[in-house]
Amino acid sequence: MNKFHFIGIGGIGLSGLARFLHKEGYAVSGSDVDETHITKSLRDEGIKVSVPHSSKNITCQDYVIYSAVIKEDNIEYQKAKELELKLLSRKEALKIILKNKKVFAVSGAHGKSTTSAMLASLIEGSMIIGAENIQYGSNMRYVENNNLIFEADESDESFLNTNPYLAIVTNCEPEHMEHYNHDLKRFYGAYKKFLEISKIRVINAEDSFLNSLDLEAVRLYPSKDIKNIKSILIDNTPWTSFSLKNYGEFQVRGIGEHIALDASLVVLASLEIGLDIEEIKNKIKHYNGIKKRFDILFKDKEEALIDDYGHHPTEIKATLQSAKQYANLMGYKTIKVIWQPHKYSRVLDNIDSFKTCFEGIDELVILPVWSAGEEKVDIDFKELFKKYKPKFIDRVERENKNIKLIQNEKCIDIWSKGLIIGFSAGDLTYQLRGSK
Repeated sequence: MNKFHFIGIGGIGLSGLARFLHKEGYAVSGSDVDETHITKSLRDEGIKVSVPHSSKNITCQDYVIYSAVIKEDNIEYQKAKELELKLLSRKEALKIILKNKKVFAVSGAHGKSTTSAMLASLIEGSMIIGAENIQYGSNMRYVENNNLIFEADESDESFLNTNPYLAIVTNCEPEHMEHYNHDLKRFYGAYKKFLEISKIRVINAEDSFLNSLDLEAVRLYPSKDIKNIKSILIDNTPWTSFSLKNYGEFQVRGIGEHIALDASLVVLASLEIGLDIEEIKNKIKHYNGIKKRFDILFKDKEEALIDDYGHHPTEIKATLQSAKQYANLMGYKTIKVIWQPHKYSRVLDNIDSFKTCFEGIDELVILPVWSAGEEKVDIDFKELFKKYKPKFIDRVERENKNIKLIQNEKCIDIWSKGLIIGFSAGDLTYQLRGSK
């Protein structure tokens, strides 16, 4: 039995792979720099997890797999190299882990976690995604068959190693261009190859690049194929109702046109592999959302607090449209935004879009950039975003339903009432939950 060790096992990407291999019966261990809810839950599931990194963790493993943030000077990486163990990046490890699976792979710049989680509601199979599926309380579900729903990441071209049987692509907006050396030809070429190696293809054909491909595919034209999109409340929870082609009406948890688009791609993919339309309509209702995607932390008649992973201006703009619809349904009078910018490079690459994506909100607070390991770059947020008259703070504190804005260890304001939404791929999510 092969032994696997994961350096950086507390990350959302490696933890899903570790959980899957553990359920497959392999000996799995891992380490990370800090104790988190993920490392604790992995340990509760029977996986040996060490904190912090230590050379003692590297012994005789068959494979040592490391996350993208691990550098070559990491002590465990160095020890594995010294012992001449098989060292693999997450990207390289996918070839081994997924090679014999029937993979239903979902990719795209936006919506791939949501679409993957929806697909897992319909297909009987294991699931590994880059977020916590609320329906299963994890980023991994294990089923003893060969099917695997997998969120395929384009950021480092690792989706090319996923052995896709069926591929869904939601969109191809350029993102993570630093990996592609800002070469659009290489970027789009990777998407084309991903689709070419898949046996079944389902695409959003109103994406200009996807529409240009001369490949056999099931093509969704959202403006023509999706009709009667309505936001509705079921038990004060937002749902979206829509009609797709001539298949009738569907209802799915979530709010906004992007939810209808993601669900429609899932419906078409499910039909392509032989599922019955009535079965699809019933099963998709089991989708219960994913953590940190329009994640309603609490709500009442006066206030709602929402946590969202949106860190690209396209995502933020779409989610704010959903927030406005939800506020209207619930009768909230204001929308206030807490933004934790993610990566200096992303802000600079998309600065014009960021400047406009917050239009229509009532208040904006900006936190320091979550650098994700990048070197600091001076960005004049005060000048660039002056039309919103933003507040600049260090962090927020949650006290019951109130959100305290903290600057220099002093509370400069308290937000309550209305709809409050945080956008972040950093640690704001824990601040909003009152756990940091």
